[in-house]
Amino acid sequence: MAKELLMGNEAIGLGAIHAGVRLVSGYPGTPSTEILETVAQHNDGGRIHVEWSVNEKAALEVAAGGAYAGARTMVTMKQVGLNVASDPLMSLAYVGVKGGMVIVAADDPGPISSQTEQDTRCFAAFAKLPVFDPSSPEEAYEMVGEAFAYSEQYGTPVLLRPTTRVCHGCATVDLGEAAAEREPEGFVKDTGRWVIFPRLSYQNHIKIEERNVELSHLFSTCRYNTVEGKDGLKKGVAAGGISYAYVKESLPGEVKLLKIGTPHPFPETLAVEFMRGLEEVLVLEELDPVIEKELQRIAGKYHLPVTIRGKLTHDTKNAGENSVESVRGDLGRFLPEYEELAAGDADGPEEAPSLPVRPPVLCAGCPHRASFYAVKLAAKGRKAVYSGDIGCYTLGNSKPLDMVDTCLCMGADVTIAQGLHIIEPDAVNFAFIGDSTFFASGMTGVVNAVYNQTDIILVVLDNSTTAMTGHQPHPGTGKTMMGDVVSKISIEKILEAVGVGRIVNADPLHLAEAVGAVKEVMDEKGVRAVIFKSPCIAVTKPAARYEVKEEACTLCRQCIRELGCPAIVRTDGNISIEPSLCTGCGLCAQVCKFKAIQEVE
Repeated sequence: MAKELLMGNEAIGLGAIHAGVRLVSGYPGTPSTEILETVAQHNDGGRIHVEWSVNEKAALEVAAGGAYAGARTMVTMKQVGLNVASDPLMSLAYVGVKGGMVIVAADDPGPISSQTEQDTRCFAAFAKLPVFDPSSPEEAYEMVGEAFAYSEQYGTPVLLRPTTRVCHGCATVDLGEAAAEREPEGFVKDTGRWVIFPRLSYQNHIKIEERNVELSHLFSTCRYNTVEGKDGLKKGVAAGGISYAYVKESLPGEVKLLKIGTPHPFPETLAVEFMRGLEEVLVLEELDPVIEKELQRIAGKYHLPVTIRGKLTHDTKNAGENSVESVRGDLGRFLPEYEELAAGDADGPEEAPSLPVRPPVLCAGCPHRASFYAVKLAAKGRKAVYSGDIGCYTLGNSKPLDMVDTCLCMGADVTIAQGLHIIEPDAVNFAFIGDSTFFASGMTGVVNAVYNQTDIILVVLDNSTTAMTGHQPHPGTGKTMMGDVVSKISIEKILEAVGVGRIVNADPLHLAEAVGAVKEVMDEKGVRAVIFKSPCIAVTKPAARYEVKEEACTLCRQCIRELGCPAIVRTDGNISIEPSLCTGCGLCAQVCKFKAIQEVE
């Protein structure tokens, strides 16, 4: 059996390949992105169809169609993306599938790169779907194959919920043999199965409840749910996901430990076995008190005299991710009789000094900085509100730009701007959206604005990639994940087709042109758009470098105060440009009134 050192996302992707997946769709989102990319990298001969869909809803529906035809399919997204996919997901839970279908929703405790700390285990219970919660990259690899098997056996989608530390952690994984090739049966027409009607939903709901009871019993003997430790003690610990790995770092081996790898349906019989004879249980999990609530419910149902402690009792924190250190502290307070927990690691290294605060900023040379600055200059003196969106350009909220007043979720810039303008019509409302986000969720809002005749200015920041998550292709790039070169879908033509009255294109790195483009549409009515086109610095070659001529520099610091480019620094009282960071965008040279910033010859 081959062993490889793999990142968790790589393990999940290879797990899907080895399980015989035939279709993988998704939308990029940290911490899930590398799963689909791993499948694409190992897609020998193009046997597997791999696609970045325009959003998570489309991805899930494409995968559902493949599963209807009997193929094994996988969908990848982050936890926020599950919200976008929730409409088809809730109905698909009732309709079911024929081929195995695994939906990977990677949660982001912290949150490290997300708007929310939502817990997919709760979503699984809401949708009445089975969910697997891996505690390591190796377990994630193994769970993928079993999730496909359960999906086919019970005709249901199955959720896999890795968290950031599982997705991006690395471990040695035993890679099993790939599943034997098998041709999907194909779609078999059956309107009584595939066409959702209220009567069918009612009948299937009954079946789902019966199935989940059966799964609860079955999961009590599943190898991912275990009880460790000795009987006879009065205190026990329960954990799931990466928190289980943290617990194992510190917990004395004799203490009873309940590991939950399938939080829904909950392994009730095993939980009863674990709690019998215990007086107290501490639950360690991320993020919501899912295991804690289940143990409380089961203790009440079976009249077990046990106190369940955790987030609800404020014995553990109820927000943010756990760590080896935080879990050790929780265990030390719960089990003070174990001196080694209270003492900590006396032989461990000294605590490292705190890292300097480094707020996130737009990259040096990022065209979004130029776009924001152009709008700021054009709107100077006007009452203006700037609605932002999800992407690199959310960093436009940082000073000195300060150009993102609202940010809710993908695509909401357009619709938030509409609501603001309706209530405050004397303000000029700008809606900033990236090219990838426009295709993912912006078009609906634009149609809504045109239909309802709202006065807003749409600013499309077209940098020719999905930059925030690693430069994935999208419909405007002319490439697919299967390696095909296709026609680029034009944002301008889409805007024209839906009735946007005025559309202006500009290069944001040409400052005068960019400011003029914004002013050109400022006083018109209805929905109008400015499309700023300039590629991300990561997908294009740097232009000529710039430097500060000390003899011409007056130290006015306008370049620093207004742009905030990390390449412009002040050292020993002088202003200079860091050569290793400068991409040659030339924006600073256009801002300098004294011509002190010039291109290096």
